[in-house]
Amino acid sequence: MNLPNLITIGRFFFIPLFILTFFSYQSNLFAFLILLAAGISDILDGYLARKNGQVTDIGKLLDPLADKLMMITVILAFVMDDRISWWAAGVFFFRDIGMILISAFYHFNGKRQVPTSNIFGKATTVFFYVAFLMIMFELPYHSEMLWSTILFSLFTSCIYFFIFRRLNTPMKRASQ
Repeated sequence: MNLPNLITIGRFFFIPLFILTFFSYQSNLFAFLILLAAGISDILDGYLARKNGQVTDIGKLLDPLADKLMMITVILAFVMDDRISWWAAGVFFFRDIGMILISAFYHFNGKRQVPTSNIFGKATTVFFYVAFLMIMFELPYHSEMLWSTILFSLFTSCIYFFIFRRLNTPMKRASQ
């Protein structure tokens, strides 16, 4: 077990901590700081893994899972606190749960995976964190930011699908 994987595993502990802080203390600031710490640890584990040549198969599986579970938790907390609509949450859940299930299915069937640490994945994550900040502190246009981010995430999912298909489609040999 290397340090980046330990950091990734540690990110799973931010999930119950976020829930406890968000609902028990009703503290937007502390809840957001926990969310921010999870985001920073996400950046840190990926950076360390690439820098030190410690990218592992388990890390490739756990890293996006930790990220998706944290995002799902935050969205669910916002719905339960009436900060966002069920419609927004439903579209978000459909996309993220679908990506988790499809990735797991193809991973366990030996298919090549699309790296999520590309510019589209990073931009989507940054946009979600901005939307979460805006929702958490009820800033103007937070709903518009969330929907824009959800639509962008659907667009990036389409890009991932086409890249995945290209990676896993055997090349046809030219006729001789």
